[in-house]
Amino acid sequence: MTDRQEPAITFDGRGLLCVTLLLRLRAAIADAPAGTLVQVRATDPAAPLDLPAWCHLTGHHYLGPVADDTDDTYALRLTADPAPTRADAPWHRPAG
Repeated sequence: MTDRQEPAITFDGRGLLCVTLLLRLRAAIADAPAGTLVQVRATDPAAPLDLPAWCHLTGHHYLGPVADDTDDTYALRLTADPAPTRADAPWHRPAG
């Protein structure tokens, strides 16, 4: 990751599997303003694939892994107008 700014939000999702991780992350960032730098700690082996895919779906900007002494921290920057996803299913858009 090239962005060396301190994160405004650090979300600890270690021990959570993908769906729970994304549901809780979404709740944690719900009131944060656009441009907020978020670091996500995640130990789910699918996180390196799921986080960028979820960011692509919602419009948030995935910045990649954070270069530190661990390999379980990822960064993203919040967009001004994220696409909504279902309350119970972060991989699906709400019925129209």
